[in-house]
Amino acid sequence: MYGRTRDEAHTKLIELQDKSRKGIPRPSKAKVAEYLDYWLEHAVGSSIRPTTYAKYEQMIRLYLKPGLGRYRLDRLSVPHVQAYLNSRLKGGDSVAKVHVMRMVLGAALTRATREELITRNVARLATLPPVQSKERRPWSADEARRFLDAARGDPLYPAFVLLLVYGLRRGEVLGLSWSDVDFGAGVIRVRQQVIRVRGRLLIGPVKTRAGARELPLLGIARDGLVDQEGRQILGGPATEWSPYGLVFTTANGHPVEPRNLARSFERIARGAKLRPIRLHDLRHVTASLLKKLRVPPRDAMVILGHSRISVTLEIYTHVDEESRWDALDKMNRLLGGEVA
Repeated sequence: MYGRTRDEAHTKLIELQDKSRKGIPRPSKAKVAEYLDYWLEHAVGSSIRPTTYAKYEQMIRLYLKPGLGRYRLDRLSVPHVQAYLNSRLKGGDSVAKVHVMRMVLGAALTRATREELITRNVARLATLPPVQSKERRPWSADEARRFLDAARGDPLYPAFVLLLVYGLRRGEVLGLSWSDVDFGAGVIRVRQQVIRVRGRLLIGPVKTRAGARELPLLGIARDGLVDQEGRQILGGPATEWSPYGLVFTTANGHPVEPRNLARSFERIARGAKLRPIRLHDLRHVTASLLKKLRVPPRDAMVILGHSRISVTLEIYTHVDEESRWDALDKMNRLLGGEVA
């Protein structure tokens, strides 16, 4: 170990030994693949949600290690990273997906700079085209009613009611337990969600603190939940031995696969000849209907479980076609124009 003085060399040796005990790769030998493994398990493994961990692990295993893992950590350059990201784009990966690759690599290299293994974060210096968000026009109130009418005979009809009325997330509605439905007090408590992690369905807390919320049990939701309770009771012993206590379960009492909920939604929407939207877009339907009802953004933020008011305002300030025509019609009348 080298230093300008004996004491400096000794200090560097002690620091290196301490890092070695903690599992931090030595800078002179560490490969990018080795550091990514260390970062995932020791630096962020216990501080992020299981779903986030699963996304990071997938990006590292499938893309970053095969593409960049062979380079020495302290010799990874901007051209190395830029060339790899460009190759992913040319190979057909979406811009959004490649942005996630760079984000994960950048987070790991930020940690490496703090540990003084490298002097700069080359991932942050690589450039990518911006992600073009798709314009999605939510269903109108009439389209939402048509969907509920078409879904009325489906076993998951009450789930679709909750998704539309309250704007619940897919995992939140599937994670709803009977202990969080209080018919006496007339409230629904959103506390947990169903998530898929490493191929397994798990029940965990909601995504953020703002996601934990208490909502009034509205009539249309109460009716659907009462019917659902009756179906479970008539369904036999599955609900008695099921350890989950969930409102929505499979025939044997286990959590519903989130993708199956999405498939049912798409099948019903096609059958009703409705404009195709994603299941997640039902949250935007709810938000747009709250806007039309002139619900204040702060109240809509709580209902939807947004952690930041900016997310709600982004939806609220989106000018849809109906609002645009109405605004221009008012301008026409204000200036004395004839009614079209």
